[in-house]
Amino acid sequence: MSQEKNRKEYPIYEGFIKYFPDAILEVAHVSFVANEQHNPGQPMHWDRSKSTDEPDAGMRHTIDRAKGELFDADGLRHTAKKAWRAMAELQKELEKK
Repeated sequence: MSQEKNRKEYPIYEGFIKYFPDAILEVAHVSFVANEQHNPGQPMHWDRSKSTDEPDAGMRHTIDRAKGELFDADGLRHTAKKAWRAMAELQKELEKK
């Protein structure tokens, strides 16, 4: 069944944006900073060739956060980076189906 037929079961605004507006902003900022770091001067894009270890990177941020570290060396929150990695992993998983 297509997503269009079930669009009420995918409440993007009510069930995601509205629940997590501040978290979404933080994850979007991670995207911006990473693009500036890995693709300086280029338009925003996800260079997947430079992003291949989502589970391991996510766990490294989880461990750092568990040790009490809120922020990574670049000033971004470990939890925001972990969330970005989780979304990247989920996106790739869904694309394989």
